[in-house]
Formats: sequence, C-alpha cells, structure tokens
Amino acid sequence: MAFQSFRNRQQAGRALARSLASYANRPDVIVLALPRGGTPVAYEVAKALNAPLDVLVVRKLGVPGHEEYAMGAIAGGGERVLDEDLVRELGIGAKEVDEVVRNEQYELERRERAYRGDRPAPDLHGRTAILVDDGLATGSTMRVAIRAVRRQAPARVVVAAPVASREACALLLGEADDVVCAATPEPFLGVGRWYLDFSQTSDEEVCHLIEDANPHGALPA
Repeated sequence: MAFQSFRNRQQAGRALARSLASYANRPDVIVLALPRGGTPVAYEVAKALNAPLDVLVVRKLGVPGHEEYAMGAIAGGGERVLDEDLVRELGIGAKEVDEVVRNEQYELERRERAYRGDRPAPDLHGRTAILVDDGLATGSTMRVAIRAVRRQAPARVVVAAPVASREACALLLGEADDVVCAATPEPFLGVGRWYLDFSQTSDEEVCHLIEDANPHGALPA
C-alpha cells in the first residue's frame, strides 16, 4: 500500500521511533532535534527510546528572492555548507551570499539563546547522536548538522526523519553512520506534502518540549 501522509509531527515521531527501536534504553544515545519543526518529532523519538533530548540549531541559507529553496546551511561553531554549483548557476554574488549568511547567523544565535539559555550544550564525545528533523528534501540542512556534530567526536551519528526524498537519503548515507527514514515516497514534492497538519512550531513549544523531555533539568553530560 502506498504511503499516504502523517496526521501531524507527533504521529510522525511515533512512527519514526518504531524504526529506531534498536537504539532504545541505551545510555550512550542522545536525540538531537533540528528546530523548530524537528522538535515535536524528536520529542516522540526520545520518549520512546528513553533517551535525553536536546536541540541542534541549523539554519537554511535560502536563495535570495526564493527563500524556500536552499543554497546551503549553517550551524554553530562556524560550520557551513554551500551549494557552489547552484550559486554559480543562479548568478548569486558573494555579497548576496554573505548577507544571507549574516542574517541567518543572527537568527541561529537568537534561537540558541532562546532554547538553551544558560544550559550548556551536551557533550557528544563517544556517544550515539540521533539527529532528527521532520523531513529531508535536499539534505543540505542535515549535512551541516552532521558536520557540526562530527567535530565533537561522537561514536556514531544517526540521521532520522519520518519522510525523505530518496536523493537526500542517498546523499546522507555518505556522511552519517546510519540513515533511518520511515517513508521515502516518490515523487517527493516537498516535506509539507506528507503532513495533514504542517503548521509552524513555535519557539515556546520547542522550549516546552525540551523541558518536558528532561524533567530533572540538566541533560546528562
């Protein structure tokens, strides 16, 4: 039977968690959500796996004038991925790229402050980090997330999404240790196509879910 769609991100997270059952109840596992949309999905995954939940803030670099299309992404620590071929093909100048990066860097830092506050980022050294988003279209945002996490020398990096394009899964298999996608429908037609409710997740909801998933305050280091 062909895949239809998920009701919402919560249902998608529960479906994804079933595909990640082999990572349940392991003290080395930590679930990292790509906010905002990845957080409700990751919350369900972390709950099912009995694992701590935190966020990894990554910002898409949108094509000027067509921001829904990604030309790259950035993460904390100066990590950046840019589709040089696309930038060249569209004739986007270096100054335009720099302006997009500057704006997204500002938003990245704002979100890190909003979601984490004074709480330190978790130590990922030697751990299994499961990176969760609500879907993977091109994979560019997740690529920069993987590279940012790799800098902390985790034992294993797992990419997980309820729905993804086959191209994104193939691309990320070359960068992650494991890629788990609950559904890879064709034609893909964008992440939102596969959710009945794809309403925006708020900053407040992200903060609430992180706090609810870690009721004792600080995440285990």
